[in-house]
Amino acid sequence: MAVFNLFKLSMLLTLLSDIKFGSWSGHKETVTLNGFPTQCNRIECPTYDVVHSGDGYEIRMYNSSMWATTSPIDDISFVDATRTGFLQLFNYIQGQNNYNQQIEMTAPVLTEIVPSDGPFCESSFLVSFYVPKKNQPDPPSATGITPKKWGPTYVAVRQFSGFVTDSMVGVEAAALSNSLTGTIWSDAIKKSHAGEITTVYTVAQYNSPFEFDNRVNEIWFKFDM
Repeated sequence: MAVFNLFKLSMLLTLLSDIKFGSWSGHKETVTLNGFPTQCNRIECPTYDVVHSGDGYEIRMYNSSMWATTSPIDDISFVDATRTGFLQLFNYIQGQNNYNQQIEMTAPVLTEIVPSDGPFCESSFLVSFYVPKKNQPDPPSATGITPKKWGPTYVAVRQFSGFVTDSMVGVEAAALSNSLTGTIWSDAIKKSHAGEITTVYTVAQYNSPFEFDNRVNEIWFKFDM
């Protein structure tokens, strides 16, 4: 329990801090797509099967699961929107929910991004927390927080390291898109996102801020098969 509480507190300190980790934006390491991130050996993570491993990407099929998700947050900054959403989720897991129930921290914290269609415009963000298995049958709701059930979900994934900054997310999403070019997965993603003005994508963050090495973040493109 002490480990989980430390992780909760440390994640909160990161997301509520005014520091945007600009000094760490160049701190990059090689991250290998090979099974679960090591952080998932310490805290609970959603389960998935690897469908395909490609050059710079992985295709996963996530099993059915429940996620607690914020209402849309409009902001020009990924970092600020994630901080705002995580504060809501932190209060939620600390017991500010309709069951007054404390919930253990899990990973990753997801931020889904609906990019703006012009410069200096606000994007829309949804911040989500994976509900632990013991709470999945009947997860509590809360003001501004809605439990959402995922059916089996396909995701194209690119991993990257370091502390996530606003300038980083678009670059990593473009790198994932380039890696998928010419594959059957690219066609499936395009079909799934047809009609969107800009492609929706998700950033997954796994680490405590006190971990400066072996940091694992991911870009996700969700799609249907």
